[in-house]
Amino acid sequence: MPRITLPDGKVLEFPQAVTGKQVAETIGPGLAKKAIGVKLDGTEIRDLARPIDRDCTIKIITAKDDDPDALYLLRHSAAHVLAEAVCAVFPGTQLAYGPPVDDGFFYDLKTPRPVTEGDFATIEAKMQEIVGQNRPFTRCELSAADGLARTANDKYKNDNAQRALAKGDDKLSFYVSGEPGRDWEDLCAGPHVPSTGWLKASKVMSVAGAYWHGDQTSDQLTRIYGTCFADEKGLKQHLHRLEEAKRRNHRKLGKEMSLFHIEEDNPGQVFWHPNGWSIYVTLMEYMRQKQRKYGYVEVHTPSVMARSLWERSGHWEKYRENMFTTESEKRDFAIKPMNCPGHLLIFKQGLKSYRDLPLRIAEFGSCCRNEASGALHGIMRVRGFVQDDGHILCTDEQVGQEVATFCRMLTEVYADFGFGIDRITVKLATRPAQRIGDDATWDHTEKTLGDAVTAAGLKFVVSPGEGAFYGPKLEFTLVDAIGRGWQCGTIQLDPNLPGKDRFDATYVAEDGSRKNCVMLHRATLGSLERFLGILIEHFEGKFPLWLAPEQVRVIPISDAQLPFAKGVQQRLVDAGMRATIDEQPNSLGAKVRDARLARVNYFAVVGQKEVDEGAVALQNQAGDKLGTLAVDAFVARMLEEVAQKRLPAAMTTGA
Repeated sequence: MPRITLPDGKVLEFPQAVTGKQVAETIGPGLAKKAIGVKLDGTEIRDLARPIDRDCTIKIITAKDDDPDALYLLRHSAAHVLAEAVCAVFPGTQLAYGPPVDDGFFYDLKTPRPVTEGDFATIEAKMQEIVGQNRPFTRCELSAADGLARTANDKYKNDNAQRALAKGDDKLSFYVSGEPGRDWEDLCAGPHVPSTGWLKASKVMSVAGAYWHGDQTSDQLTRIYGTCFADEKGLKQHLHRLEEAKRRNHRKLGKEMSLFHIEEDNPGQVFWHPNGWSIYVTLMEYMRQKQRKYGYVEVHTPSVMARSLWERSGHWEKYRENMFTTESEKRDFAIKPMNCPGHLLIFKQGLKSYRDLPLRIAEFGSCCRNEASGALHGIMRVRGFVQDDGHILCTDEQVGQEVATFCRMLTEVYADFGFGIDRITVKLATRPAQRIGDDATWDHTEKTLGDAVTAAGLKFVVSPGEGAFYGPKLEFTLVDAIGRGWQCGTIQLDPNLPGKDRFDATYVAEDGSRKNCVMLHRATLGSLERFLGILIEHFEGKFPLWLAPEQVRVIPISDAQLPFAKGVQQRLVDAGMRATIDEQPNSLGAKVRDARLARVNYFAVVGQKEVDEGAVALQNQAGDKLGTLAVDAFVARMLEEVAQKRLPAAMTTGA
């Protein structure tokens, strides 16, 4: 007799096992018509037709583009339909693997001939034919022996079946889009939507190469990417967002604005140009001042440290493949991939009392990680980067207050870049399979972190198994101007690294005993390189004045006004502004056009009238003429905007 608890706390009791569809019908016929799946106990997504034979909480999933669970179901099901369509268009195709991913899904296949973009229309037409038939997805469960026999002549599916059984499954599931024994089927764990008719807003997006299980020594496959949404409106918005993303691409804008470049023979390492470095340094100084306000002391630790240190911290065992190593005088060393061990060594210099805690340590730490070359992406994913890294050493009792205080600092910082509270989402990532520390410690730390973020007034969702190997963490994701999410800030609770088995970072407690402190690993921006890439795309290269590499360009109409224009530029520079002057012998229209293409915030035009009046004619990036201002008033206006960190108009109107 399963007892089903609904999101509002209401409990439904059933005399025997019940399907998700029956639960939805019990709640109401309107909900049952909209339902596409269920989620049990906040973790397990199931088909509507699968029986539920235990007490659990349940969420009825309906087809909505703002629900990740709904998109997961839709996209997983669309991957199934894509595979069927490709098998029909290319007879002899072998299926490998087809999961949902961010923004869509993919399917890896072995096709008789290469698939090109020219095939997309034919594949989509076949998909729409299958969708139009509105065939039900039917789940069939077989014993291990029968399932293996069913896939015996299918190399990749048989491999998938054996892997599933090796993980502990005692049955294998197949899904048929239609009638079992007659229509197309695929080995699949599920879940799927009730029928193919729910998948009208699907589209094939791109094609690429892939290797079986990502192993470059294994079979080369074709990977077809697609996407699916609840309706055509969602799909159209997504396609528009992709076009906007191309236009805002930070690699394209970085080249146009001469911000940075990456050498082909030095992958993952950024060469910053003057304009890009100007923004970078401004970001760093901004964070330096913010951290000082919140009680951090800044340190600097070596970039290369001995293997013994990394063994002590656990990184050599858990993180070795991601570290660059070297050898000197028959000793192994590693370029630091993170800063925490160095900060603990600083903490351990000298006896610490409970009166010294919390100790908040900050560093703009230069780190290197051996990322796979195929994963590198502009300045968003690099091998060499700097973090606005910080560690808080505190007592267990201080954790809640420190996490809440960090959340306040973080929301202040994000707001200055146009990410208000409505553009921030928070996840609590809990214990992974590979971890250090006992379950009792993890229970305590996960609860402490969840309670702290709630106390800070922020809502969060749980992300099971995604914590660091040493402790749970909060992850802060920013939603940019075109609706994409970027995980940036994090705070991670770590009782293990400063513990007796690692660094034994102790303090003298109020009762005179020695106790190990707790460590909070935290970053607000994360990698400065990645955060700057996000900002380039978020602002489309049109940075707010306080951050812009070229804030003002003084434009004399002719050489006759050049001496006065140089004086205006010098006044701005002396006041701390980043100002230039256009001395080229071009027309005024050409000079203004050049300044707009360079995304300069303001153009101070100087003609003879302005010289006579000791003023400038001001224009902004959008081309608006802002009137004539006396030089003193103009400089004061620029300084006021910088001090107030005003955002571009689009950032304050929810664009």
